[in-house]
This record gives sequence, C-alpha cells and structure tokens, in this order.
Amino acid sequence: MTSQTTVDKADRAPEPAAVPAPPKGLRGHPWLTLFSVAIGVMMVALDGTIVAIANPAIQKDLGASFADVQWITNGYFLALAVTLITAGKLGDRFGHRQTFLIGVVGFASASGAIGLSNSIALVITFRVFQGLFGALLMPAALGVLRATFPAEKLNMAIGIWGMVIGASTAGGPILGGLLVEHVSWQSVFFINVPVGVVALVLGLVILLDHRAENAPRSFDIPGILLLSGAMFCLVWAIIKAPTWGWGDGRTWMFIAVSAVCFAVFAYWEARVAEPLIPLGLFRSVSLTAGVVLIMLMAIAFMGGLFFVTFYLQNVHGMSPIDAGLHLLPLTGMMIVGSPLAGALITKLGPRVPLAGGMVCTAVAMYGMSTMEAGTGSGIMSVWFALLGLGLAPVMVGATEVIVGNAPMELSGVAGGLQQAAMQIGGSLGTAVLGAVMASRVDSDLAGNWAAAKLPPLTPAQLDQASEAVQVGVAPVPPHTPAALAEKITSVAHDTFISGMSAACLVATGVAVVAVLVALLTKRGSNAEAGAGAAHV
Repeated sequence: MTSQTTVDKADRAPEPAAVPAPPKGLRGHPWLTLFSVAIGVMMVALDGTIVAIANPAIQKDLGASFADVQWITNGYFLALAVTLITAGKLGDRFGHRQTFLIGVVGFASASGAIGLSNSIALVITFRVFQGLFGALLMPAALGVLRATFPAEKLNMAIGIWGMVIGASTAGGPILGGLLVEHVSWQSVFFINVPVGVVALVLGLVILLDHRAENAPRSFDIPGILLLSGAMFCLVWAIIKAPTWGWGDGRTWMFIAVSAVCFAVFAYWEARVAEPLIPLGLFRSVSLTAGVVLIMLMAIAFMGGLFFVTFYLQNVHGMSPIDAGLHLLPLTGMMIVGSPLAGALITKLGPRVPLAGGMVCTAVAMYGMSTMEAGTGSGIMSVWFALLGLGLAPVMVGATEVIVGNAPMELSGVAGGLQQAAMQIGGSLGTAVLGAVMASRVDSDLAGNWAAAKLPPLTPAQLDQASEAVQVGVAPVPPHTPAALAEKITSVAHDTFISGMSAACLVATGVAVVAVLVALLTKRGSNAEAGAGAAHV
C-alpha cells in the first residue's frame, strides 16, 4: 500500500458503519475496557509528578549530585518523548491490546527495579526503561478506546480518560509527599507494582484484540531513525537550554540538527511505500490544529504550573502535601469537567468547547499573573479552579480531534502524536517560561537589592542569589540577623513574584493564540467508520 493510497482513504468520506454487536461477557465490554486501560494510564500519569517529590530523598540517600537528580527526570522524559510515535506504530502493526499489556508489564517491572536500586546510575537506567514502556502504553490506550467505542460515545470515553490523567498528574505531589514522609522514597516506585498487576489481569480478561483491515505490515526503519533523531535533538536542546542558555551555540546546533532531521524525514515519508507517519494525515486541518492545540495548551499549563509549585512551597512556605492540597480546585475541576466536556463535545462538536476552554485558561493564567506574596487561599483557588475548568475540554476535545480524524489503521500513530505534542509542549513551556523568569529576575534583582539598601553583592554572589530567587528561595546567609533576613526574604519574594507574573503573562498570550487554533477544529471525520469496522 502506498503513502498516497493511505492518504486517499483518510480523505474519502467514511461509509456508514455497521452497528457493532453487543459484547458478550466481560471481554470487549466498552466501559470495562475503559476502566482497564485507565488503571494503566493512571500508573504512568501519576509517575510524571510523584517522582519529583521523591528526588530530594533519593539525592540524600544515594549521595547523588544535582545533575544526577535532574537525569532522573530527563532520562525518563527523553525516552518517552523520542519513542511515543514509533510505539504508536507498533500498536497499529501488532495490535493495541498486546502493546498495552507489554507496556504495563515493562513499566511496573522497571518501577520495582528502581525501588530495589542501590545506586543513582541504576535509578536513572531503569527510569529510561520506564519511559520506553510508558511510550508503548499511552498511545495503545487511546488506540484501544478508539477501536472499542462507537463515535457517539468516544468523547465521553476520552473525557473519563482525560479525567484519570488530570487527577493522577495533580494528585502525584500529594501521594508522593505522603509516601516519602511516612514510608520511603522507594515506595513511590513500588506502588506501581500492584497497580501494574491489576492492570495486567484486567487487560488479559477484558481487552479485545482489535485489528484494522488496513493495518501496516512493514516498518519504516529509516523513518523511525530520522524521527527519533529529530525528536532526541529537539528534546535535548530544550533540556539543556536552561543550563547552556538560549543564546548558546550548542543549543542552536541541536535545534538545527533537529530541523534537518525533520526535513529529511518529511522528504523520505513522502516517497516510501508504507511510511511511519503518512504526511497526508496533516492535510486534515482539524487534526493538525488538534496537535498544535495540545502543544500550546501544554506550554501554558505545564509552564505556568511549574512556577506555581515554587510559589506555594517557597514563597508561602507550604509543605509538598499542603501545596498539593491547595491545587485540589484544579484537580477537582478536571475530574468533574472532563466527562462533562466529553458530553458537551458530543452534542456541540469540539470547536466551541475547545475555544471556550482556552479562553478560561487564558483568564486563569492572567489571574495567576496578579498573585502576590500575600495572596490568600481563596483567590488562588478561584484561578486554579478556572484553570482546571479550561483544561478539561481541551484535553478531551483535542485528543478526540487528533485520534478521530486519523484512519483506524493509524490510530496508534495518532495517539503517539497526541502524547508527543503534550510532552514537547510541557517541556517547551517549562524551558521558555523558565527563560522568561530568569531574564526578569536577572534584570530586577540588583535594582531591588540596592533599593532595599542591602549589603552590596559581588557579581558571583549576585549570580548565586539570582539562581535561588528564580525558584522562590531567599538567599539568606547563615547566622543573618532576623531583621536583615526578613528584608532579604522580602526582596527575593517580590523579585520572584515579578518573574512569575511575566511568565504567566506569556502563558496567557500562548493561550490566546490557542483560542484561534481551536476555531479550526471539527469533529473526527473517521471516528464513526472506524468504530464499526474495528469491532470483532
């Protein structure tokens, strides 16, 4: 089958779908299938934030350096982001059920191995394996849902799927804080083992092996290598930019290599018989808009939320558990809003809910830009709740737009695109908004320090103070008199708030652009045909 053939099939209007026969027993039951994949997805989503709470304890217990601890996160993220689309293709080729189950077993096993590790090198190594198996699991979950649910119920299913991801992501710091404080850092990883066992058993009993008629039969090895190289160089540049600097030649060298790899990849994909990603997918304006929208949403959300955690813990002095509890309005609105968004999108289509969600996100980010050191919990809760209300329809609707506008035989690739866009967007948000924060702090700190008539700092001391202030920490030397310490803390927090405000305003602008992108979306044109054809 040629690339053009795949494109033509994607562009033709779908034929009326046959009504799937009601499932008999447990296997293939749509809502039990959703519950089964949600358990596996919860394990991966939870791990995205729960580990951050364990990092200080890991560093102390294993004698790791700060760079080592960074690689606990970076190794996982690199492996996940680089392999997501390829992993989705594996699901399309061998079946999403098998890919999902392998991902569950591998992720849980790697988690258990991390808990048993006695060196930072082993922790990082098994975190990479976690990322690889997580990449198998996430697109496969979407592929299973796409094949199982008829078009009229797909949005609701993805809504609940999004609710699980949102709740797990936001609940990670709370659960992580409880486990690290009352058990051990190893328990943060060991908890995935019983969850993985439950997901495996449910998957074996409930999940049905769906195979699209036009599923790929070969692998585009050059395409995989080119795409993996492009993604690696892009993600590596994003990871290292805060250390090297965005103006550094090394940062732009990796970005340039990534761009070249993407260009060669596009050239190759247009000519190979069975491409990794048929470029005709992006002739769907709606699918392309969905990918861009997911990325923009992640930039605004993850970038803004990154600084909010520092704001709560270092400016307000909250413990990780308390900070997590203060984010419950965000979590709660995502839990409540995601299934409601699914129902609303089913009734109205995605365009209005998606645009409305990004408007809410923009307003929430603007509100967060107005927060000060003394802002109370009530005001914070309003902005956090509004952010959750805005994110819910975007998470659900953009996912359905991407997966629903792809042909059934490419549902795994579409799921990989969705996840890759979210991962890259989140990383870009943290890096770019981090650069905004650093720039504002660097420009304001010296003046604020002098205006407060504090003892002058040498250039080296100012650089050290700036690094501390960028995460909301007051650079108070030991044995500093209380009155002087209070003044230093006030300057540090005011400067941090100024940087956070600038970062949130940039996130607001990104969300406004996303509103315009949302207006280009429409309901998945292939969803109904795919839902009927895939039932066996």
